[in-house]
Amino acid sequence: MKLIKVIPKIFYSDIKDGLDLFIDVLGFEVKYCEPKPAFYIIDRDGVTISLVEDDEYAQKDRPEIRIATDDIDTLYNELAAKEIKLFHPNLSRVKLQPWGLKEFALLDKSHVCVIVQQST
Repeated sequence: MKLIKVIPKIFYSDIKDGLDLFIDVLGFEVKYCEPKPAFYIIDRDGVTISLVEDDEYAQKDRPEIRIATDDIDTLYNELAAKEIKLFHPNLSRVKLQPWGLKEFALLDKSHVCVIVQQST
């Protein structure tokens, strides 16, 4: 037996914030959705995330998630070409970290942080 993936659930006061980041910017696709309350299962390249519109939970601490890739420069260039305004101000470019990962980060309007990483 082995564990094969983590599927985070992210709560939003306004589901549009999550859809803007994950669908419009990162290119995830909707695999399932329910309109009320808004619930989405999205996926890109086998990375699955659940998005839920629930103001009560969304008012608590905002999550930070990491997405690993095998080609961080290509993904960064893809996003930079879109001229998005969601790059995290503290990690808006690909940076080699002291712990050996190349990383950049995105921050949506509700302060969900997505760090994209690649092993070196």
